[in-house]
Amino acid sequence: MHEQSIVEYLLSLALKDAEKANARRIVSIKLVVGELTGVEKDAVTFYFNFLAEKTIAAGASLEFNYTKAQLRCRDCDLIFPREKLSYDCPICRKKAVEIVGGRELYIDSMEVE
Repeated sequence: MHEQSIVEYLLSLALKDAEKANARRIVSIKLVVGELTGVEKDAVTFYFNFLAEKTIAAGASLEFNYTKAQLRCRDCDLIFPREKLSYDCPICRKKAVEIVGGRELYIDSMEVE
């Protein structure tokens, strides 16, 4: 249920930006969501529709752009996408990796009127 607090925060950001632009209505919001965030599209959509109900974001569509997890090998410095559940470097086969992508969660853009 962490999606509710995430949506509350994202909605507040969207409403502030729309207010700065003197918008009457938010038409759509494009989100970037990393695969490692654990954020569920259906839950985000549900909470967004509920929380935006009496705001200028009511009826706005949400678009989700998912990013893959990216890992960096600490031994050979290779940056590579995570394959299935493996954290092995495809070059040196070591497991000494750090996550460098896939935890993103932000508003990329929004359309307003």
